[in-house]
Amino acid sequence: MLIGKVIGSIWATKKLDSFEGKKLLLVQPFDENLKPENRYIVAVDTVQAGKGDIIFYATSKEAAIPFKNDNMPADAAIVGIIDGFSL
Repeated sequence: MLIGKVIGSIWATKKLDSFEGKKLLLVQPFDENLKPENRYIVAVDTVQAGKGDIIFYATSKEAAIPFKNDNMPADAAIVGIIDGFSL
């Protein structure tokens, strides 16, 4: 699992049918020191996350698991919202 912050939403009027009804969010990943990285990814939301939420997400093949659809071409999926943590 990876950690990041939701910084916005993505809208797409034309997309694959498998993305129909799915919310796409813009995420800024955090590094191993929990500092924001200078890059962004698009992730499919599975937990009703919103702008400003600190989340954890899965990438690669694991990103499609929440959708129970082998044809879901997702590279990243938000699978949890972090309420707090301690080091």
